[in-house]
Amino acid sequence: MNLYGVSKKELEKYLKEKKYPIYYAKEIYQWIYQKKIDSIFSASNLPNSLRKDLEQDFPMTSLEIIKEQKGKDVSKYLFRLSDKEHIEAVLMRHDYGLSLCISSQVGCNMGCCFCESGRRKKVRNLETYEMVCQILEIEKRIGKRISHVVMMGIGEPFDNYENVVKFIEIVNEDSGMNIGARHLTISTCGIVPKIYEFMNFPYQVNLAVSLHASFDEKRKELMPIAKVYPLKELMTALKKYVEKTNRRLTFEYILLDGINDQEEDARNLAHLLKGINCYVNLIPYNETTHLQYKRSKPLTIAKFYDILKKSNICVTIRREFGGTISAACGQLRSEKEEL
Repeated sequence: MNLYGVSKKELEKYLKEKKYPIYYAKEIYQWIYQKKIDSIFSASNLPNSLRKDLEQDFPMTSLEIIKEQKGKDVSKYLFRLSDKEHIEAVLMRHDYGLSLCISSQVGCNMGCCFCESGRRKKVRNLETYEMVCQILEIEKRIGKRISHVVMMGIGEPFDNYENVVKFIEIVNEDSGMNIGARHLTISTCGIVPKIYEFMNFPYQVNLAVSLHASFDEKRKELMPIAKVYPLKELMTALKKYVEKTNRRLTFEYILLDGINDQEEDARNLAHLLKGINCYVNLIPYNETTHLQYKRSKPLTIAKFYDILKKSNICVTIRREFGGTISAACGQLRSEKEEL
């Protein structure tokens, strides 16, 4: 197991079995996540025997950044993994800090027809350390701390559930990265059984749901997952999630020209979300050369927004970052893979 994928509790168990004091776990975390050492032998206050054991049992291999694209207040990074596969992450600069959108899988099997990630199928799940190292490598590159993380990059996080929840535990640890649970957001396209499981997760992590249509038939055309978990089943699970966690939901809604952006779509969306503690994030579509969908016109977006607002739905239009880079999720990886 890679050291970056070992939780503090797992480290304590390991130390106990090896007859070392368990307080070394905290010191190990401080060395690798706060002092950002590249080799466990740099942890000078640890016994040499422990450093040799850790080197043997938990290698500290990381990821390699092979490409960076920069735009205004945004940078996109392409990583090469140890098996020569590729993933990407997007760094966004906000007034409140630095937010990183990371990947959870190599490719994606959800098959949303407007999504560049889904166009190239899932190769494998990312290991926990591969998610952790996306943050670490970019922090090292920019020399600054990342304060917020969203799992909205390549992949469906709930399709890699065990590794994702372990990732949350690791980056939330106060002796390590110390990224607050409320600064972490997990996005799902709507895997209902995992929503029920996640509502019992003890961390107050934000949940975002990719909705993208307010009518069942239209959503099924756009998102194959809706054929398995229709809107009625999804909304029942989400209402129970809010009731159990008392956390506000985010609904992501990409606006596609002539597809899901009409006034009827907006009115039905307002009806669907009535009474739910949530807000809607309207997303202007990032067009790609491989997919036929087009972004909605500015006036159409404004009308959609107004209908939701007048229906007392909390709504925002996502600030655009990626106009000058390969902004669509999975686009940078696709460009690399198809060379």
